[in-house]
This record gives sequence, structure tokens and C-alpha cells, in this order.
Amino acid sequence: MGLGKTIQTIAFLSAVLRKDLENSDCHVEGKKGSVLILCPTSVLRNWENEFSEWGSFSVAIYHGPNRDLILEKLALHTVEIVITSFDTFRNHDQILTRIRWDIVVVDEAHRLKNERSQFYKSCLGIRTTRRYGLTGTIMQNKILELFNLFDWFSPGSLGTREHFREFYDEPLKHGQRLSAPQRFIQIANERKQHLVTVLHKYLLRRTKEETIGHLMLGKQDNVVFCAMSDLQKRVYKRMLELPEIQCLVNKDLPCSCGSPLTQVECCKRIVPNGIIWSYLHRDNPDGCDSCPFCLVLPCLIKLQQISNHLELIKPNTKDEVEKQKKDAELASAVFGTDIDLVGGNAQNESFMGLSDAEHCGKMRALEKLMFHWLRHGDKILLFSYSVRMLDILEKFLIRKGYCFSRLDGSTPMSLRQSLVDNFNMSPSKQVFLISTRAGGLGLNLVSANRVVIFDPNWNPAQDLQAQDRSFRYGQKRHVVVFRLLAAGSLEELVYTRQIYKQQLSNIAVSGKVEKRYFEGVQDCKEFKGELFGICNLFRDLSDKLFTSEIIEMHTKHGKQYDASGGSEDVMKNEGKLVTKTSLINLEVDDASLSYKGNHDSCSDKYHEGFTTAENEQSFNDLGILYAHRNEDIVNMGPRYKGQPDSVAADEKNISKILCKPDSVVKSHTREQKRKEFKKIAQYRGMELLEFSNWILSASPTELIQLLKDYQKNKRKR
Repeated sequence: MGLGKTIQTIAFLSAVLRKDLENSDCHVEGKKGSVLILCPTSVLRNWENEFSEWGSFSVAIYHGPNRDLILEKLALHTVEIVITSFDTFRNHDQILTRIRWDIVVVDEAHRLKNERSQFYKSCLGIRTTRRYGLTGTIMQNKILELFNLFDWFSPGSLGTREHFREFYDEPLKHGQRLSAPQRFIQIANERKQHLVTVLHKYLLRRTKEETIGHLMLGKQDNVVFCAMSDLQKRVYKRMLELPEIQCLVNKDLPCSCGSPLTQVECCKRIVPNGIIWSYLHRDNPDGCDSCPFCLVLPCLIKLQQISNHLELIKPNTKDEVEKQKKDAELASAVFGTDIDLVGGNAQNESFMGLSDAEHCGKMRALEKLMFHWLRHGDKILLFSYSVRMLDILEKFLIRKGYCFSRLDGSTPMSLRQSLVDNFNMSPSKQVFLISTRAGGLGLNLVSANRVVIFDPNWNPAQDLQAQDRSFRYGQKRHVVVFRLLAAGSLEELVYTRQIYKQQLSNIAVSGKVEKRYFEGVQDCKEFKGELFGICNLFRDLSDKLFTSEIIEMHTKHGKQYDASGGSEDVMKNEGKLVTKTSLINLEVDDASLSYKGNHDSCSDKYHEGFTTAENEQSFNDLGILYAHRNEDIVNMGPRYKGQPDSVAADEKNISKILCKPDSVVKSHTREQKRKEFKKIAQYRGMELLEFSNWILSASPTELIQLLKDYQKNKRKR
């Protein structure tokens, strides 16, 4: 995100539509004709404005009441570019698919990941031989998503769906299993390299590390596991004990009636005494065809709500009356004898009650972290996907006296840019409260250097895109991300599945080498492991350090290797996993959570005078059980096609010089970066602009050779 996909596309269309009349050398042979661009509604005007700024096209937006007029202009060949939204195209696909388009461009092309969606089916009918897609997250959840995208853009390029599943999908997933036989691993490596080679025939990929990495100060993605409050733990346990969840957990056990069938096949298919079940089937007391699996999603939502804030499980006054009654009954059941501590089972209208962090583990940690950050002049982006959680956090910020802005799905598009500009330019604006799902024009919040994601999303791309609202071109400070998770809750499973999905994406798209942590295999009933299946979703993790134990087990087996084959250095502190690089640059007064200085300077020792006992006490004071950096768990570094591990090792050194220029000086200031970058340019015999352009076009081998020559010359001097 933020690397100019829109302008690249306009430049490409200028060439193929022969718009660059001043320079005939830039002409590309092609027939002048009509172009269709599909994009989210929120960026329709952005596309129109960029065409006006960077090109000389006749552009029309097929949206709203004047759609028929656009069709008339198309018939008269007075319009070259037609821009429409996903929803409009889906609703009027029979009209737009009758037109023969010269080029079709799909923005946010990952929307084509689901072959069963109506949008995908509508796109199959588009009449064109030139199809292009723009996306920053080509794969989000499953390897098969790659097939859906590429089979639309270049039909047949990856074979048939069944061939793709058997030849790529299954081997790659099974080769990543922790206890996979060596033969499986070898096959997976061969198929991985083959898939990457095929994809790169159709894929032009640009990353921040490869393009503007030398202009930015970097980003750290910290995952922080916060202890739930005692009340949260009790409520969470009561939720797991509800008859609906017990029905799901015990579904495969023998039925108590003596039948040879399992409970789900016999007497326990329905849960007539369940609060959630009885509401879902209020019009059908015999249940539905999906029973009891229709309960999975509603129960998961309730567990996630408890993990975030107990107020969320109470009735929402915006819901229908019958649903409010059901939610009030459920709240009474899970609050039990603690109901008076949370002000009853009705929605709390008290400002002081809602803004109090006493019964919310993550809010208690956030309260103390924000106090120290703002004291040091940091600016914060605070994300949540729940509007009700945003309401609670808003009251929390008001209570603390912080100056903030807020943006969510209800914020009018006309006001979004002014909110963003005001936050970026105003020193008094300390916090930007924003929905994880809010997108569109202008959300470039580069004045913030702290990013907090309050609740994780099942789709890792959502959280990564939220981080990039701050970490993009124009950011002048080092960005530190904090993902807050409720330890011992469903959120740990959400995060470990994020790791699994990110690793599969890195393997399939980039050909990276990933550590093998999990026994579970996606969509495989035989190897559900610790990640997949209903029983894992509703496990009681309160007495476990779930994520920590998985990583620790990996270390004990001697399999924890990074992309270059080196072992990862991890400290085990009385049952709490704390990586030596966790929460770098947090810089809170004397009870610092971590180290001051850069990654290299603190990777082998604690900050001077800072003992293990002090570290443990600091974590306890903040209500944090353990933490690690996501980069230490998932291979997030840049990698190139066909690049051996030895090259990847050298590449890390390149990043120290080019992306973090001064590998000797401990504090990475912008001025130091510029000086070192200038020295390398002078050694190369180039001006700064010329050298920057050379970096963008240089191959990995050329960069490695430059690094070796420069370091050798530096040692001689």
C-alpha cells in the first residue's frame, strides 16, 4: 500500500492508448479503445482525480443516476476510461459485460479471491483479452485464492483447479507441518520454487523494502499478550460452559442414549435449552439443516467480545427488541454471581463505568502504555474493528483528557480528508481512533509513530493494512506497532492462524523459507492439530501460554530457523516467553519494558542495569504476560525469485546499509541515514538522485556486490 499502483496504471494506459504524443519512443503498439476500471466505491473520485492530474483522458464514472448517458458516450467513442464500483458492476453486469472492452483493470484485486462470490461470477462474463489486477495482498487466507485470481486474469495459467490443489496446495500445506517427513518437505520445496517461477510470469511485485526502504526509518511489529482481568476470566469460563458450546465440543463423542451414533448425529443435534440456539431457531423449534454448526459463528463472536471488553456482551440498544432480550439473558448467564460488578445485564450508560479499565485487561495495559508514549511526544493510531469498542475507547480517551480524532464507517467521505489533514498537521492531536475496516482516499496518517491494534482480525491482511496507514512514504519517524491480545482467549488462536496464513502466503508467493511451528493443516480433517477444528476453537486456554508454548516447543526441537538458516535467540523467563528484541524502543521511564537503541545493539544483552527480575516486574505492572516481535516469528524480509539462502543472509546486511545505513552508530537518526547513503553514492561515483534510481533497478546480485566492495573499501581506510 502506498507505492503508487494508481499512477503506475495511468502511465501504462497512457502508453497503450498512445497518449504520450511528445515522445514517440514511448509509444506502444496497440489499438485505441475503451478501458473499464473496477474499484471500491470509496476511491471512485480518487481514480478520477488522478487521471485528471496525470493524464489527458476522457474519463466517465458509471455510478449513480447518469449511467445511461455514459453508455451513449461509449457507443459514440467519446469516452476512453469508464470507472465503476464493485457493487455497481455486480448489479449491472448484464449491461457492462455486453461491451467489448480493450482493457479491464480491477483495483483491490484480492476481491476476486472467492470463486463463489457474485462479484467473481460477474467478472467471468467480462469480454476482454487484457485483464490486469492491482493489490497489495495477493493472498490472504488460502493458497487456492491464488488460483482464483490468476485464473481470472490469465485463464489456464495455473492449470485446472483440481491440478492446482493436488500439485501445489496440498504439498505446500503438508510440507509446512511441524512433524512433516523429510520427503514431504523436499516435495514442498520443489513445488514452491515451481509455483513462484510460474507466478512471476504474470506478476509484477514491488515492496517498500525494495523501493523506498532506504528513505524510511523502519517498522517493528510487536505482539503483546495481555492478562485478562479476573472477572474476564470467570466470564470467559462460564461462556465455555454454556450448553451450546458444550454441544459443539462434544459433538463426536458417543451418544449417552446408548446409540452407536455420535452425539451430533443422535440426541445432541439441537440445543433446545440453549439461549443462543433458541433465539436462532425461534421460528423452527426442530432446528435447521446446519445444526448444531450454525452455532459456531455466534459463539465465536461472544468469546471475542468477552476478550475485548465485558460491556460488548451486553445488549446493543440499536438491535431489535427480541435480540436485546436474548443478549440480556445470555449476559446474565455468563456474568453469574459477578453481575453486580459490571452494573447488571443492561448496557451501561455511565460514562465513568464505561471508561474505567478495571475489568478489561487490554485497556489496563493500554492505559499505562499511552501515558508513557504521550509523555515522550509520540502520536498514536488506535484501531478496533468493532464500532461499540470504538465508543468505549472514545470515552476512555475523554476521561484521560487526550486530544483525539475519530474515523469509522459512518464518517462521511467528504470529511475524511480534513480529519486526516488535521491530525497530521496539528501537534495537539495525540490520538487517532479509527476502524480497522475503514478505507479509502486519504488515510495516510504519517504523523503517528505508534500504532495500536486493539483486537486481531482472522484475516491477517486487515491488521497489516491498518499498520500501513502510518508506515508509508512521508513517515519521518520509526514506527512501532503493538497488537494487543487477550492471553488465554480465542484471540491467541486468531493470531496463530494469522501466522499460519502469512507463512503460507510467503511460501507460495515469494518462495520464502518459513519456520515450521504447527501440526495443523488447513482444510485437512486428518491433521487438525492445534489450530483447526471446532474443538480447538472452543478450547479453554486460561491455564496455558498457548502461543508461547508452541514457539518454545519449536525451539526445543531445534527447528527454529530463520530464512538464512540461523537459530532464533529466545529467552524463557519463568514460564514467560520474552524475545530479546521484544518491545524495542518502548522507552518508558525507569521501569522500561525493553531496551533503548537499535535492534543490533540490544540483541545480545539487556539494557545496561536492567535485570531479568526488573523486566518481569515491568511486564507484571503493565499486565503483560509475554510479548514478541512478529518479524521474529514470520519471515517478513524481502526475498527474490530463485534466491538461495546464502544470498538472503547477505541481503540482511544490505538492509543494514541501504535501508538502515549506519550499522555502527546505535541510534538511527534521519541525518545519519542521509550521510551514510551519500557516502555509498559517492563510492559508486553517482549523485544522490542517480544512485536512488540505480538502487530501484539493481538486481540482488549487484546490491550484494556493492555491499561487499563498499565494506572492503571502508575497512582499508
